[in-house]
Amino acid sequence: MSWVDSAVQWDERCDVLVIGSGGGALTGAYTAAREGLRVTVIEATDRFGGTTAYSGGGMWFPCNPVLRRAGDDDTIEEALAYFRAVVGDRTPAELQEAFVTGGAPLIEYLENDPAFEFQVLPWPDYFGAAPHARAGGRHIVPAPLPADALGPHAGTLRPPLGTDRGNEPPPAQLIGGQALIGRMLLALSKLPKADLRRDTACRELIRLDGAVAGAVVATRQGLRRIRAERGVLITAGGFERSDRMRRHFGVPGSSRDSMSPPANHGAAIEAAMAIGADTDLMDQAWWAPGLTHPDGSSTFSLWFTGGIFVDGAGKRFTNESAPYDRVARDVLARTADGRMTLPYWMIHSGEVPQPPVLFTGIPLADPEAYERAGLWHAADTLPELANRIGVPPDALVETVTRFNELAAAGDDPDFGRGREPYDRSVPGCSNPLVPIEAGPFRAAAFGLSDLGTKGGLRTDIDGRVLDSEGLPIPALYAAGNSMAAVSGTTYPGGGNPVGALMVFAHRAACHIAKSARPKT
Repeated sequence: MSWVDSAVQWDERCDVLVIGSGGGALTGAYTAAREGLRVTVIEATDRFGGTTAYSGGGMWFPCNPVLRRAGDDDTIEEALAYFRAVVGDRTPAELQEAFVTGGAPLIEYLENDPAFEFQVLPWPDYFGAAPHARAGGRHIVPAPLPADALGPHAGTLRPPLGTDRGNEPPPAQLIGGQALIGRMLLALSKLPKADLRRDTACRELIRLDGAVAGAVVATRQGLRRIRAERGVLITAGGFERSDRMRRHFGVPGSSRDSMSPPANHGAAIEAAMAIGADTDLMDQAWWAPGLTHPDGSSTFSLWFTGGIFVDGAGKRFTNESAPYDRVARDVLARTADGRMTLPYWMIHSGEVPQPPVLFTGIPLADPEAYERAGLWHAADTLPELANRIGVPPDALVETVTRFNELAAAGDDPDFGRGREPYDRSVPGCSNPLVPIEAGPFRAAAFGLSDLGTKGGLRTDIDGRVLDSEGLPIPALYAAGNSMAAVSGTTYPGGGNPVGALMVFAHRAACHIAKSARPKT
């Protein structure tokens, strides 16, 4: 579009329009408002927080002040060397450097506000054999926050997964992503130039004489045109909840199995694409193994205290204790070339019907529901169990016998289970090589889950959205899962997604605050 400003009937104006309300959106909004800009945040649903509110809230921020106070001796040079060794050249080197170096100053910036408090949570880097990997990680989390500290904002915070998608009561103490969003809401409530709105969705972006001037948004009262005098920041998550977009861009898996809020359909990404924005990594997601539930969904699962995964041939195919994205990519590789179909099975044993999984994303249903759905099976012998799940009995017996031998020897040369620090980080289970010896023998069905798509708008180091020629689209910015991930096709460490969305949203807001008002 190339209109003069007076031709658009604007309903209202602000300096910065932030689309979305997760950790990136609120970081960008907080930064812009603290720097004196008038900020309007729009959230498509009735709750603030996005996928961040479901998350552990971890931040992969090397050498940040919280780690330093705890005696951390890491260096930025080593952290960057690790990140580059893992990510390679799939994303621009300058983008990687902006992320790795950006976390520490961001935490320093936030800690100047008493609303923010952080603490160390050791979490091993996800590629423990890569150069300069840290067994203790580079990971911090927000300090817990009493739920009643939110006051009137309590009802606006998206609850955790166990409450939102299960029957767990709302927590009295906010932790992880809940605490991060809660602290952001408290900090923003003290800034007079921040206006946060729910039930307001982006429909299209308006571009005047080359620069993005604002957006058309849908509210309960109808469509409105919001003029953004300084810039628009898209931090509305990915498109993992859109089966249409998943099919179009070739993202494996199903929207049903994603762990993001149901409104993440990629509308803001498509709005940017419609005005010339370029994209990258559109076939990628933050994948994970997913325990399959009676309703057919498979949800993000981690911390396996035992068990092995087998495919339809009754064979092991992965290091079951590896970081979740690495396990899931082994599943993807085998399904892509036809060596495996879903579901695959976790084989375990014991009197307890529940598989040895500490975290399943959502609360489990009654065990009998899984059994009726054909998802959990038990048998007195391995051949009988094999027949029930449709795998060759001799192969399953051979696989379990081999694994038990490796467990007895204390090493897994087949897949390296237990060799990296992350493998041994499961709470209460430092040795993941647990033999499967005495019946009843059990099997639980698993599928593919994800934490969101990681393909999105291509940006520079300041979050400026680029066009197909690599040039910034004036006044348009992106961060989070709306931005093509800085980590490319890998998942370097816990807290990488939340850390990256915060860093690039902060950089975008700082760039907006320092830039002259675009001419439109």
